[in-house]
Amino acid sequence: MTQPAAGTAGLGRPEDVPAFLERHPDIEAVQLVITDANGVARGKNIAREELAALYGSGRNVAGSILGLDVTGEDVEETGLVWSVGDADQVCRPVAGTLARAAWLRRPSAQVLGTLFELDGRPAKADPRHVLARVVERLQARGCTPVVAVELEFYVLERDDEGRLRPARGRLSGDRGARIDAYGLGRLDDMSPLFDELCAAGRSLGLPIRTLMSEYAPGQFEVTLEHRGDALRAVDEAVMFKRAVRGVAARHGCIACFMAKPFEDRAGSGMHLHASLADQEGRNLCAAEAPGGSPLLRHAIGGLRATVAEAMAVFAPHANSYRRFRALSYAPVAATWGINNRTVGLRVPSGPPATRHVEHRISGADANPYLVAAVVLAGMLYGIERGLDPGPPVEGNGYAQATAGDLPLQWSEALARAAGSRFLADALGAGFLDVFLAVKRRECEKFGALVSDRDYEWYLDTA
Repeated sequence: MTQPAAGTAGLGRPEDVPAFLERHPDIEAVQLVITDANGVARGKNIAREELAALYGSGRNVAGSILGLDVTGEDVEETGLVWSVGDADQVCRPVAGTLARAAWLRRPSAQVLGTLFELDGRPAKADPRHVLARVVERLQARGCTPVVAVELEFYVLERDDEGRLRPARGRLSGDRGARIDAYGLGRLDDMSPLFDELCAAGRSLGLPIRTLMSEYAPGQFEVTLEHRGDALRAVDEAVMFKRAVRGVAARHGCIACFMAKPFEDRAGSGMHLHASLADQEGRNLCAAEAPGGSPLLRHAIGGLRATVAEAMAVFAPHANSYRRFRALSYAPVAATWGINNRTVGLRVPSGPPATRHVEHRISGADANPYLVAAVVLAGMLYGIERGLDPGPPVEGNGYAQATAGDLPLQWSEALARAAGSRFLADALGAGFLDVFLAVKRRECEKFGALVSDRDYEWYLDTA
C-alpha cells in the first residue's frame, strides 16, 4: 500500500486556470461533469472563455440534476424538482480534475464538479459530499483511509442484427468467443483501443496500474493505484469510467459497466480495497498475522454487520441482482476470508505492511462515491464497537453461505435500506431520502415493463 498522499479534496483555485489554458492553447470547450445519485455523469459544455468564471464564482445549475432517475426523468419525491421551483445550486470545480479529454474530437477538457446550496452549504444530494463527510469522521479519529478501486467491464459492439456481442479484436477482427482469463493475446489484439485509453489516462493523471483480460469474452479489469486521499481515489475511478467509454466509442465499441450484461457470462464487479493509516502514514491494519491487525478485524466485523442494510448501495439496479450467483466470482454472503476469492470480504495475501480488506460485493454499476462512503463507514462502525468478524471462511465460501444472509432481491434491499439507522448515518438522512426516492421510482417503473420474456412464458399459458 502506498503512504497517504497530500489531499486533493478541495475546490479548484482560480489561479490554476491561466496556466492550464497556456499549456493547452487549442482547447475550445470544457465539459463540466457532475455525478448524480446513480453515478451517472451529467453536466454541460462551457466555452473556454467561461473557465475562469467557473473557478472564480462557480456555475449555477438546476439542483434537480441530482434528483433524476437512471433514465433521466425527474423524481419529484426527491424534493429537488417542482416543490422548490427547480431551483439552482452552485457547481464548483474539484481540485486536480481539470485535464484534457483526449477522446473528444473537438479539442476539449473536462473537470469534475460538486454542488453547493446558494448559501455555501454542501448540497445534500451530491454523493461526493457524502464520501467527504465519512472521510472527515475517520480523520477526526486520527485515521486516514487508503483506498484503491478495481473495476471490471465489458467492451462490446453490435452485430449486424443489432445484438450486443464481445468486441472484435482491433488487430485480428476476431470476436473471441472463448473464456480467456489473464490472456495476454486478447490484450494484444485490443491494444489499439487500450493504448489510446492509457494515453487518455495519462492526460487525466490517472494511476492505471493493472490491465487484464477477465473471466468472459470481451471482459476486462483495471486496477487503479491505492491513494491516501479517498476522494481523489474515487474521483479517478469516475474519470476512468468516462474515459474508457469515450475511447471505446471512438473505436466503434461500447464500454459496458452493467453488473450482468449476459445471462451465461460472468458479471462485472467493483472491488474496493481499503485500509487505514495513522498520522505518520503507518498502516493501522498491518500485522504479521495473515488476517491483519485487531483493528482490521474490527473493521471487517463492522462490514459484516452492516452489509445487508447497505445492499441497495452496492447493488443499486434491477440488473445488479442478476450478478449474485454461486461459483461466479460474485459473493452471495457477507463472509470473510484470507486469500480467498469466494467470500465477500477478502484480506489479500502480501507483505505484512500491505494488510487491507478487499470489499468484493459491489457491482461495476454502483456509484463509487457511495460505495466508498458506506464501506468506510462500515469499517468505522466495527472499530467503534470492537466487533469480532468471527472465524474466516476456508475453502469454498459459496458452500458455506447462509441463505438470507444478504437481500438478493431489489425490493428487499430497498426495504432494508429504508429501515437502516446505519445507512442514514453513513449517507446522511437527507441523501438517503433522495436516494430511496430515486430507487423506488426506478423499481416501480422497471416492474411495470412488459418484456419479451413475458410473452415467451405467459402468452399461451396464462
